[in-house]
Amino acid sequence: MSATDEKPKKPRRPRREFTAEFKAGAVKLVLEGKSIPQVAKELDLTESALRLWVEQVKTDRGEGKPGALTTEEREELSRLRKENRELRLEREILKKCGGLLREGDEVKFAFIDAKKAHFPVATLCRHLGVSRSGYYAWVKRPEESEHTKSDRALGVEVLAVHQESRGTYGAPRVHAELKARGRRVARKRVARLMRQAGLRARARRRFVRTTDSAHSHPVSANSLERNFQPGQPERAWVGDITYVWTEEGWLYLAVLLDLFSRKVVGWAMGERIDRHLVLSALDMALLDHPAPELHHSDRGSQYASEDYRQLLKERGIECSMSRKGNCWDNAVAESFFSTLKLERVYLTRFETRAAAKGTLFEYIEVFYNRKRRHSALGYVSPAEYERMAATKRLAA
Repeated sequence: MSATDEKPKKPRRPRREFTAEFKAGAVKLVLEGKSIPQVAKELDLTESALRLWVEQVKTDRGEGKPGALTTEEREELSRLRKENRELRLEREILKKCGGLLREGDEVKFAFIDAKKAHFPVATLCRHLGVSRSGYYAWVKRPEESEHTKSDRALGVEVLAVHQESRGTYGAPRVHAELKARGRRVARKRVARLMRQAGLRARARRRFVRTTDSAHSHPVSANSLERNFQPGQPERAWVGDITYVWTEEGWLYLAVLLDLFSRKVVGWAMGERIDRHLVLSALDMALLDHPAPELHHSDRGSQYASEDYRQLLKERGIECSMSRKGNCWDNAVAESFFSTLKLERVYLTRFETRAAAKGTLFEYIEVFYNRKRRHSALGYVSPAEYERMAATKRLAA
């Protein structure tokens, strides 16, 4: 093969940098039971990097590598691993069929029939509280009409998607998810099946304004002017702060979103709602993304502080702020927090700040950025939207 016939080399993936808070969140997912390959896939990491982070945390805790095991210890370890595999299998089944426990046998049998290629029938029957003989008798019943059978099978898929979203998806997002999985079906049909099953999206709560703009710091003009669709990434970021109650007290969360993809590019959590919180979120965003042209926020003292404005100036970022008392000028950030609380926070009672941090990390980095279907993006996730846009730019 001549030099001119050689295939072009695949461009190397740019080296990414991560904050200590991000690494701690990723390691926590592994230590709570997820496998390293699974977490690496969910967070778009290399397995080797994640494994190093996990090993470092274990070393810091004094959990060194075990020495040589005796025969009895190896047998016990093998038994425990088998039990863990069985427990993981049962957890997976419970996660998929938990909402079916209140349904009738017909729905349960249909679910078992749809999942029998992935899980043992006996295990599915045990968890759903039906007998194997009942299931096999159901299988042998006279044929239903094709439309009824199709509705029953689709209803199981609709219920599964709704449960995977933790009960937050309405018909449009359920329809989009089914379409992405290769299921061709009309949205009206999905809506009908959801109504029949009593499935609906969670209702949003009223917006409560929390910004304290009573400070002496200078305030910037509203340069964004509600242009929430900049057309290109890294054109404009929007930032805001919210709070989550735990039994230990308040936990504050600051985020920065790229308006182009609605992706959370930076976040930080802490016990104090001060300028250090928003500075940490900005540092994370700038660590892994080019500086945007514009940064928009409310008039809170944290964003108006001298330190924050100085960092924006050093990176050549124009500062924009909402008009006084007008939450709609920062509607995208407000909407994100509303979605976060609706889909995670209001469903959970947090005993500790650490527990809340783990849940918020999983929601932002695993679910929202990489999986959740966004209505403003044509029902694809922020990460997928960015990939699609990058592909179009390369093809142009």
